[in-house]
Amino acid sequence: MAVQTVGIIGAGQMGNGIAHVFALAGYDVLMTDISQEAMDKALALIDRNLERQVGRGKIAADDRKAAMGRIRTTLNLADLGQTDLVIEAATERETVKQAIFEDLVPHLKPDTILTSNTSSISITRLASRTDRPEKFMGFHFMNPVPVMQLVELIRGIATDEATYKTLHEVVERLGKTAASAEDFPAFIVNRILMPMINEAVYTLYEGVGNVKSIDESMKLGANHPMGPLELADFIGLDTCLAIMNVLHDGLADTKYRPCPLLTKYVEAGWLGRKTGRGFYDYRGQTPVPTR
Repeated sequence: MAVQTVGIIGAGQMGNGIAHVFALAGYDVLMTDISQEAMDKALALIDRNLERQVGRGKIAADDRKAAMGRIRTTLNLADLGQTDLVIEAATERETVKQAIFEDLVPHLKPDTILTSNTSSISITRLASRTDRPEKFMGFHFMNPVPVMQLVELIRGIATDEATYKTLHEVVERLGKTAASAEDFPAFIVNRILMPMINEAVYTLYEGVGNVKSIDESMKLGANHPMGPLELADFIGLDTCLAIMNVLHDGLADTKYRPCPLLTKYVEAGWLGRKTGRGFYDYRGQTPVPTR
């Protein structure tokens, strides 16, 4: 199954990064979102990030121009039906993803591969709501997509070998590394990462340390490039909470119980960098811990 045209659903943080790397690798990209403004912002951000790569000598100026020329946008989800590969990168809510696939399926070519960039939701369950569970996979990119080298490939119970091999080849063409994961809640990266972040929030909740001491301890004591609370703000506290809930519900183990303080921050709308406040306040020139 040859892939040349790629449809991307969602122009947010993940969607624009995925569009960036596919266009740079020579794929023709068609991106959709419910908002034209979101797509315009995504295109501007992709252009800035490509320009940054030119400035650092990572790519040539001609590569940037060619990549931008390969990205088109549409407000009509059905237009993606004629692409070879569809990557859903909408919000991390199963009902939203199911509704998107339900609307898209009637317009798909028979051989189009469907994928989801979900970081935690069951691939088997998502696939079962489509007409092609054998051509459905989890295709989980890490954030920020142009920088991070890993892509998790997650097979649902019905995914066939040809689909897996095709996506493995796509990952190689992108210049990234594929890690195969089984279809269990949160897969590999978030199965390990999110409980660590959740435990850092418990450490804050119980008063063992404050935001600064917890983050500095992990950066200087475990050589992590970012502290866990700083990383949670970068990911989005709503996303962290959603993944912890998937782990808790899917594995029925109390060790995955989301920290009440994480829930409280999300209830307050303090979701991290994207809202200006989370475990740090980003509204000034430098981030200030909120606890």
